[in-house]
Amino acid sequence: MFMVLYHWLNYFYGVEGKIYNYLRFLTPSFIFITGFLISHVHFSKYGIGNSQLSKRLVLRGLKILGLFVLLNLMIGLLFPQSPIRTILFQHRSLAPLYAIFVSGNVYVDGSEKAAAFAILVPIGYLLIISACLSMVCKFFKYGFHVVCGMLLLSILILDLNHMHSVNLELLAIGLLGIVLGYASESEILRFVSYPYLAVFAYFVYLGAITIWEVPFPLRVVGVVLTVTLIYMVGAISRKPGRLGQHIVVLGKYSLFGYVSQIAILQVLHRILNHVNLGIGVLGLSFVAGFALTMMSVEIVDRVRPKSIALDRLYRTVFA
Repeated sequence: MFMVLYHWLNYFYGVEGKIYNYLRFLTPSFIFITGFLISHVHFSKYGIGNSQLSKRLVLRGLKILGLFVLLNLMIGLLFPQSPIRTILFQHRSLAPLYAIFVSGNVYVDGSEKAAAFAILVPIGYLLIISACLSMVCKFFKYGFHVVCGMLLLSILILDLNHMHSVNLELLAIGLLGIVLGYASESEILRFVSYPYLAVFAYFVYLGAITIWEVPFPLRVVGVVLTVTLIYMVGAISRKPGRLGQHIVVLGKYSLFGYVSQIAILQVLHRILNHVNLGIGVLGLSFVAGFALTMMSVEIVDRVRPKSIALDRLYRTVFA
């Protein structure tokens, strides 16, 4: 739901502004949670170094990368005025491909964005790398810790040379999620048993980013603190009500929801951009963006059990 807010701001407010400092935790939180689930859930279920898990992670990573390529090709083909079409099909250098798949700094030629859904690339990389490192951990259990430390050191060296790589930074945060995911359930519950301390730390973080913007170290702190606070809210009740059950469904379809809300906001932007409603456009688009995204997820969740073909298609693309 934070993600819908973030992208709604992109389309109807603008891509610049101080408000984004307070939402910078969002994109790295996805890959952090991905990493956390790999170690905390999958390693516990299958065991580290399990060949079945490694194959599953590699396949999942390749599918996410394939989905990323497919979605951007569709945008380039369907929207003639799209900057993505210009950059991907008319650019005469390899700079866009390097920006997308290596550095992750997808803004090329000034402000033109080379690709949409860019977070899918480092998530795909994280899954594939995790499959390889999990095999290494059969012989050296601190493999993830060492690689995470190496990436953090590399980011520091790049920063000292006034350089940065978005993909490298996101990968480091994802690996940090894996390292923290080794914690047991009791250790996590003990960590989140100090809500007042967490809230106080979060307000200190908000003050820091207000003063110093959001450099990489503060971004990492923001990810951990924000995810911790969301976890605390979710842990208040073990029996979610109707709203809680709906949020659980949204979580089950997070990748589908990510794709569908972009499509929904694109359509809303193209329709409402030609309607002179002033402030009314903002309110209408805000409500419609949230409502239609949640409806799309609920529809898929209810239709899948009734349609073998749709269920098979969903599993092929998203599962």
